[in-house]
Amino acid sequence: MNPYMRLIVEAGPLAAFFVSNSKFGIMTGTAVFMAATLVALLVSWHFERRVPVMPVVGAGFVLVFGGLTLWLNDDLFIKIKPTLVNLLLATVLFVGHATRRNVMKHVLGTVLNLTDEGWRTLGLRWAWFFLVLAGLNEAVWRTLSTDDWVNFKVFGIMPLTLLFSMLQAPFILRHQVADEQPRDEAAAP
Repeated sequence: MNPYMRLIVEAGPLAAFFVSNSKFGIMTGTAVFMAATLVALLVSWHFERRVPVMPVVGAGFVLVFGGLTLWLNDDLFIKIKPTLVNLLLATVLFVGHATRRNVMKHVLGTVLNLTDEGWRTLGLRWAWFFLVLAGLNEAVWRTLSTDDWVNFKVFGIMPLTLLFSMLQAPFILRHQVADEQPRDEAAAP
């Protein structure tokens, strides 16, 4: 899948949620979010013949909490979804750290090649970041209007996550392990 299509697949459901909420309210926004999330999974499957684990987990949360929101006519459920997702991610990373299972290496090991210490520290950094996001989400939905919370979800959480990711680049570069030369080149005289 080309980068533009990937961006549409990943950010499209959130954009659809934002637009439909602003025009029709949170209930319609939630229904559109659920439908757009399913469409994104199908598009991903169509182009790649696989769907990565994280989008499936995210879709599961969207469908369960969106479904509860619509069924019970209570926007509390869609508002607490980001809190619970971030708490789950933080818990997985903290438990992985405590049990010396490197979850970050398992998830990103095909993309990055870091030292063990690099993986451990990166995992802890992300775990704390997810806790901060959970706390921010709780503070925002409890103190601001629903429309303000939707704006925070779209224009706050995603930019904060991108910024945090970019801030990890120097650390990642310091802890990268140089790729080994292929054996054929190493054996050549």
